[in-house]
Amino acid sequence: MDSSLYVTIIGIIAATLRYSTPLIFGALGGIFSEKSGVVNIALEGIMVAGAFFAVLGSYITGNPWMGLVFAAVGGMIFAAIHAYLSIHLQAEQVVSGTGINVFAPAIIGYMLFKVFGNPSQSSAVATLPYPREFFSNIPVIGPIIGDLNWFVWIAIALVILASYILNKTAFGLRIKAVGEHPKAADTLGINVYKIRYISVLLSGVLAGIGGASLSIGVLNYFREGMISGRGFIALAAMIFGNWKPKNALFACLLFGFAESLQLAAQSFGWSIPQEFYAAFPYLLTMLVLAGFVGKTQAPEADGVPYRKGER
Repeated sequence: MDSSLYVTIIGIIAATLRYSTPLIFGALGGIFSEKSGVVNIALEGIMVAGAFFAVLGSYITGNPWMGLVFAAVGGMIFAAIHAYLSIHLQAEQVVSGTGINVFAPAIIGYMLFKVFGNPSQSSAVATLPYPREFFSNIPVIGPIIGDLNWFVWIAIALVILASYILNKTAFGLRIKAVGEHPKAADTLGINVYKIRYISVLLSGVLAGIGGASLSIGVLNYFREGMISGRGFIALAAMIFGNWKPKNALFACLLFGFAESLQLAAQSFGWSIPQEFYAAFPYLLTMLVLAGFVGKTQAPEADGVPYRKGER
């Protein structure tokens, strides 16, 4: 195999895994929320918050692992707003999520200016240390895994953990029960509101870490617009994966490949406008939604507010 082609293929595989990672976190967050019956299109705004708070935590403490904690807490705070509006006040969940998507970038932009003195980009911060040299020396797969980061491994591990929780634990069965038949679950003594609150907050933690995987994983700073629709692509991956973690993983890899392809496109020598490659991930998202959204089965009570005692 030609050495340049080999390098290109290795680069695409590594980039696919890296760019799939924030989508995996976001998709898992969406799965937990919607499995409990709460539509969460606020993932985009929550990922923006997570990306910023990761940088803020690393900047304040000098410790990128604390940045990860900040990202999780920041994502949970914005998810808590959505949970309160959707579950407690029983607001229209799509409207609530849209509000978070508008509010989060606005407040983060203000905080970005107040903390870093720049309305569009933060200062460079410490990122999670990754033993690239050690992994790169592993035969065969070294060139691929040596070009990754810890977030990739965490995301894959969480897919396995999420599948186990949802399918093999009492907590997971309760989540699915309140998302399918909340009245029946309530009759059996399951606190529908509590389970939904926990699920939405968990989705915020996961989406927040997904944002952090960009700001202190792929990059070492936060800039305005860095999430760039990935929260919505994560929702598409969740739907494409039929609300199942393992299926959503493969959907995220597909979208990640579409994004990595645009980075390698210049080396192919094809006479196709660069703008097409830049738009390809979003075009693929629309095609997937148009082709598969009617063939998947959402949880029965997804998006339906629960009113205790209502017949």
